[in-house]
Amino acid sequence: EVQLMESGGGLVQAGGSLRLSCAASGFTFDDYAIGWFRQAPGKEREGVSCISSSESSSDGSIYYAGSVKGRFTISSDNAKNTVYLQMDSLKPEDTAVYYCNLHVLGDYWGQGTQVTVSS
Repeated sequence: EVQLMESGGGLVQAGGSLRLSCAASGFTFDDYAIGWFRQAPGKEREGVSCISSSESSSDGSIYYAGSVKGRFTISSDNAKNTVYLQMDSLKPEDTAVYYCNLHVLGDYWGQGTQVTVSS
């Protein structure tokens, strides 16, 4: 059974930083994409960043939404099956519930972690 365990959300002032972690277990595929979505109150869930792994490439390709490019950094520790999202220069509009997503023969979601950025 695939499980995604998130941690690292919280309350921070504008300009501050947080690091989210997502530990994945229960899958052994070599081709997958893992990353983060977020959903603010009254808005649709949107993709934030993801990293893909492929047997054919030496390093995974990385995607960032335009609104977070240059401020957020995604990374992974394959030995720990964990993906991180370092969020710097946070803005109030980054406030949302952040969900870890694993895409491998379907989509799996974590339970979500709240990130609140105060102005």
